[in-house]
Amino acid sequence: MKKWMYVIFPGIMLVVFFFFYFASQKEIADRERQKAEQVAKQKLADDEHKSMIEAKAREDAARHAAERAAEDLRITTEKEAKWQADTHRIQVDTDTSNADLDKYTKLVSELEIQLDTLHKQKEQATRTSFENAKRVELAEVERRNAELDVQRTVAMIAKRADQSSMTRMPPPPPPAAN
Repeated sequence: MKKWMYVIFPGIMLVVFFFFYFASQKEIADRERQKAEQVAKQKLADDEHKSMIEAKAREDAARHAAERAAEDLRITTEKEAKWQADTHRIQVDTDTSNADLDKYTKLVSELEIQLDTLHKQKEQATRTSFENAKRVELAEVERRNAELDVQRTVAMIAKRADQSSMTRMPPPPPPAAN
């Protein structure tokens, strides 16, 4: 009988185990079902929360996109206005510079014409002065030559007069007797 004890006690214990096991199986199934329901509720709540957050994120993204688009449009408009103002200012400056360039080009042309005229007048005055100086020198040379001719002629006449008997002084008269 001793051998049967090895089978009977474990068999009884197995029956007790199955009794408690099947009794708790319903409880475990109820807990798992409640847990599954709770997980499902939690998942549903998480999904709703997630969808609400996604909707809010989409709204925020749309609002940010609209703000960014408005800001980009404002910046683009400001840049365009600034570019137009700069272009207009540059065009005005260019037109003013071109007008000044034309005015100064005409002034330079007039001054160059005046300078050429003055150079020609100076050259003419220099040429006239040179010609006058040349005439004066020639006149002085002719005068010196004439003076030399006069001196030579006077010297020649004086020499002939010295040699001529008519120009000699008569001998002094004899002293008078008294």
